[in-house]
Amino acid sequence: MLLPVATRPARPLTKYLRALRFSSSSSSTSASTIAASFLDRFQSLGPQIRTQTLDPNQLRLLSLTLNRPSLFPSSPPLSSTTTDARATNATETEIPAGTPLPPGYHLAYFTPAFLETELGADGTDASYNPSHPFTRRMWAGGEVSWPRDASGGLVNPLRVGQKVTETTRVLSAEPKIVRKTGEEMIVVGVEKEFANEAGVAVVDRRNWVFRKALPPPTPSTTATSTLPPPSPPTPHPASCTTTSSGNTHTRTLTQTAVTLFRFSALTFNPHKIHYSLPWARDVEGHRDIVVHGPLNLISILDLWRDLRGANGSDASLDGLYPERISYRATSPLYAEDKYRIVLEDGVGDDGKKGVVEILTPEGKVGMKAEITSA
Repeated sequence: MLLPVATRPARPLTKYLRALRFSSSSSSTSASTIAASFLDRFQSLGPQIRTQTLDPNQLRLLSLTLNRPSLFPSSPPLSSTTTDARATNATETEIPAGTPLPPGYHLAYFTPAFLETELGADGTDASYNPSHPFTRRMWAGGEVSWPRDASGGLVNPLRVGQKVTETTRVLSAEPKIVRKTGEEMIVVGVEKEFANEAGVAVVDRRNWVFRKALPPPTPSTTATSTLPPPSPPTPHPASCTTTSSGNTHTRTLTQTAVTLFRFSALTFNPHKIHYSLPWARDVEGHRDIVVHGPLNLISILDLWRDLRGANGSDASLDGLYPERISYRATSPLYAEDKYRIVLEDGVGDDGKKGVVEILTPEGKVGMKAEITSA
């Protein structure tokens, strides 16, 4: 059974966006005032509800984008150009109905749907943006959980072909000030529940940071840029390698510009920092295009499940999904960089926790996470 949601129908988000355009020019630019107004508007709107059937081709393309030729170790190859004899029959590259989505792969579904004219200057959709000038969005972190049944053991996975309902609620909007710079920003907390016929399968809480918008680049700005040159492109995707020493596991990988472009396309994410080098360098001040926060989250979860050898069969499902993962982005990661995901597994009094850091080539922490096993 689906968990109950608000009985009154959710008012269309587009009405809020239209009202936001008219009100933003006359409203106060104080972060606290804008945050309070934003939260009040969304609380009055109530939860936003969408329904979607999980398409197998979207899952196949995501796995290929992640340079994983098979969804699970025991699955047939997904690439149409593989030399594996099993792929001679085209139907073998299709993912059958009922296949469970690996943890984190729900991010390829329920993507934002807006016209280009409705996007912000940085390319982001304005679905959950506070008013101007706090429109410069960054994915700061969050928590994802996979609820179990009443016994606490059996997971309810999202599966290919299921009709799934997404319920989105705005949980918070808090003004913040960066101590070092005095910069104002707004942190917005959003919760998304994904439910199938058996109930809630995934609870995804996201924290977005909204900073003040930057002016568009000018020819003079571009010409006098003092930023370092971007990293040289990698001719072919670097093979990810995984090494272990005791309970510490390290995966080294590189996300290429092609990977970032394909991930942006699959998630319908038009944020320019992920594919436009002029925007990323000359407007946002990055040295190269930026790896997506959700892509880093999936990479962590893939390492976690690879270590457990879960093969996607119903007998192994409970070991395929953690109970939850909490994560926080601390520094940008860039295309073509070779970086490391370091997972220390089996920590805590009960041995059910894993502590993760993603390290840049310079050894700086780009993301922190904690995974709790069921």
